[in-house]
Amino acid sequence: MKPTRRSASYQPPIPLAEEEVPPDAPLAARMRPRSLDEVVGQEAAIGPGSAVRRALAAGYLPSLILWGPPGCGKTTIARLLAREVAARFVQVSAVASGVGELRAIIEEARRARSVGVRTVLFIDEIHRFNKAQQDVVLPAVEDGGLVLIGATTENPSFEVVAPLLSRMRVLRLEPLSPEALGALIDRALTDPGRGLGAFGLTLDREARQVLIAGAGGDARVALTALELAAYAARGSGRSGITAEDVKAALLDRRPGYDKAGDAHYDTISAFIKSLRGSDPDAALYWLARMLEAGEDPLFIVRRMVIFAAEDVGLADPQALVIATACQQAVHFVGMPEGFLPLAETALYLALAPKSNSALRSYARAREAARTTAHLPVPLHLRNAVTGLMRAMGYGQGYRYPHDEPGHVTAGERYLPEELGAQRFYEPGTLGREPELGSWRPASSAEGFGEEATP
Repeated sequence: MKPTRRSASYQPPIPLAEEEVPPDAPLAARMRPRSLDEVVGQEAAIGPGSAVRRALAAGYLPSLILWGPPGCGKTTIARLLAREVAARFVQVSAVASGVGELRAIIEEARRARSVGVRTVLFIDEIHRFNKAQQDVVLPAVEDGGLVLIGATTENPSFEVVAPLLSRMRVLRLEPLSPEALGALIDRALTDPGRGLGAFGLTLDREARQVLIAGAGGDARVALTALELAAYAARGSGRSGITAEDVKAALLDRRPGYDKAGDAHYDTISAFIKSLRGSDPDAALYWLARMLEAGEDPLFIVRRMVIFAAEDVGLADPQALVIATACQQAVHFVGMPEGFLPLAETALYLALAPKSNSALRSYARAREAARTTAHLPVPLHLRNAVTGLMRAMGYGQGYRYPHDEPGHVTAGERYLPEELGAQRFYEPGTLGREPELGSWRPASSAEGFGEEATP
């Protein structure tokens, strides 16, 4: 970004400098990485050799969306990126910043640009940006008036308007791996200046494993719990942090779960795919993940009703009955006892034989219906309600199946004649469906062609 003009009266703002973190700040703040090389667990996005690092080496920082879970380092990375290009750093929250504030920031960025100072506007929770806010920053991003870095825990393709998204690069940040969390914990425990090294504490193997597992990939949770456990150990006169110290520090941490966000859709997707894959253990696990996070149980059971018809189908028609009964039971008894019919139904659906013949058959019929909607209903299938209709041939030649042998009208045609031997339903091979499919009478072959099931 090159300066466009200079003003003798305008004093450029000071670029982002090294942050001074008070010694009594929380451990997570004191241990915040001071350079990109100190960031762990995000090598693919910003590690040596990444596209972003190569661009920074040439003095270029594009507008970015940092998409990742809580505690993966989004805010820290944004500040470090701004520091790499000696830019001033302005941080706002999408939920607290109005259009007027954004316009003022953009104007200040243009003035700074005129004297050769770049501005990085960091927007936390950019997925909460409304359209008016996005429209305000779009021109500045487009003409390079500022570099926009947004942080989000949600899929930006659903929340950021296409014109703005097309001008930004999305960096996917991952939850910190156990190895990355372990490195952060060890660093915090031994660093005498910023960390807990001056305490001379040890962390036994079990406590370390409990801390890593309980943090769930969130560096902030890990360091906050470590600090509390460390002080608890010191308060008890011990030099070692135990697993019990860590468990007490973690308390009852529920998994991060936004009922309107990615976790909501990702988890229900895992649940349904586990049912489809006939894995009862995985189905119960994902069910428990949703219920323990406070998911609406009726949302879950609605998906199971759909699944019973779509994926179990005629292989076990009872599945739909059980799924519908589960909805009634959950609605009647509520939670927490509602987990019982939910678990029973999930197990039944996972263990049931599978058939998606209803889905596939309807798709074929729907396609035919869309392309042949002009075909008239055959006269013999129309109701002759009036004398005029009877005179026009409505209902003539219709044969009542219950008056026929086996309650089947051999050779009767129920499709428009133009569809000929069209066949939509193909019986599945599992569960009860072969038996059900065999009820298609041999005499109907004339109506379905040579492929008719005997």
